[in-house]
Amino acid sequence: MHRLHHALLLVALLVAAPCADAALLDFSAQERQQIVSLGPWPPRIAPDPSNRVSGDAEAIALGARLFFDARLSPSNRIACVTCHQPDRGWTDGLPRARGMEELERNTPSLANLRQRRWFGWGGGADSLWMASLRPLLDPREFASSAAAVAALYARDADLACRYRRAFGRAPAEERGGEESVLVNTAKALAAFQETLTSGRTPFDEFRDALASGEPAAAARYPLAAQRGLRLFIGRGNCVACHNGPLFSNGEFGDVGVPYFVAPGRVDSGRHDDLQRLRASPYNLLGRHGDDGGASATATRHAVLEPRHWGEFRVPSLRNVATTAPYMHNGSVPTLRDVVLHYSTLDESRIHSSAQPLLVALRLAPEEVDELVAFLETLTDAAGADRPRPPMPAPCDPPAAQLK
Repeated sequence: MHRLHHALLLVALLVAAPCADAALLDFSAQERQQIVSLGPWPPRIAPDPSNRVSGDAEAIALGARLFFDARLSPSNRIACVTCHQPDRGWTDGLPRARGMEELERNTPSLANLRQRRWFGWGGGADSLWMASLRPLLDPREFASSAAAVAALYARDADLACRYRRAFGRAPAEERGGEESVLVNTAKALAAFQETLTSGRTPFDEFRDALASGEPAAAARYPLAAQRGLRLFIGRGNCVACHNGPLFSNGEFGDVGVPYFVAPGRVDSGRHDDLQRLRASPYNLLGRHGDDGGASATATRHAVLEPRHWGEFRVPSLRNVATTAPYMHNGSVPTLRDVVLHYSTLDESRIHSSAQPLLVALRLAPEEVDELVAFLETLTDAAGADRPRPPMPAPCDPPAAQLK
């Protein structure tokens, strides 16, 4: 069944009148507390203090235009939307991302990015604008440069007009030159991506009904999903890492996925990315942040440790059913296969210094079905088919700018 049809079916199950076999499991007080802690949704989102145009309508409009513009790559072949496609849940459906070359890692979804503090599978960026800048300069992705980005504005009056509206001066007037134009371009892209949020799900309706003491409404949630949720917060201990309204603790872990990329090549995940982050002039400790480093606490205190080898970001589970394939390298094709991975986990693959949270769950077949049923209820009504945001109307520059 098409993923969107499946998601809409789940929503229909909740909004329909309660049927005769609707029932609510006898969740304990502790279980109810854990379930309630997985919301509410949507949460309140504050602007990014390190990005002065975060939440600014003009910057969002500029970022929207740039996101779909393949001219950000000198080859005119690669745009942000190449890998982050709205009709595929802001992913590309491939095991590994492809820019100018194939990369080592799977394309992550862009939903709900403002709620994170580390970006990328290994946390190689500490702000969304830094994460937006990195692929522009990577020769395997956009293969661009500060000069090439600045040249785009020089030959496109509409983009230059939008830049001026967002940042208060024309790109050619930036005191920091082409590098400032590059950083501001990334900040506009980040402002747009902050608007890509996921909606409410069948689980959220269930969670809110429990929280407000409405058992009849809670009983409309499918029993299989309730049993899967009980596994998720109980014996499976999935909630140890996938917690909070985002269903992620925002940190990193080794989950037993091999990190060999090719013969003689490994992807060490957090271990290498943390070093790259600390060495980058674009991190929050540098001069390009707009809050003087006030939001750089996590970066300032991040310490490289041996346990970081082979650790990758704990992803959000919101809309997880729409973003196959899974894991940092796209090596697990379906959501059922993800559950089976944890059920039959080879514990010897986990780095010896990683915290011992994971053990093979040894799930019965019906338990696998129930856990998948729960995870599928974390999908909102749009499913994988996110509507493409409308493009802003042409930008009319002030008359003085035309002289």
